[in-house]
Amino acid sequence: MPRIITTHEVDDVAHWLTSTKRQEVFAGVAENICTYVNPDDPNSVGLTMDVADMAAFDAVLKSEAGAAAMKHDGVRPETSVLRVEG
Repeated sequence: MPRIITTHEVDDVAHWLTSTKRQEVFAGVAENICTYVNPDDPNSVGLTMDVADMAAFDAVLKSEAGAAAMKHDGVRPETSVLRVEG
């Protein structure tokens, strides 16, 4: 199961950290979701997670539920960068 890292900017870090939306949306396709905050850039955050099926994960990202979760969490989608464990 590959581990992924995704980074992006958010509007409100405190809201993003306490939101349960990512767990709800990614529960079926990801495990061990951990959050990170850049101490030098307070709006820059990241996630790591284990993803068994990258196609299913990508489908969730591109779904209406994925877009709604990002909007709810204040994610700035144009800043998202995804990396997959090599």
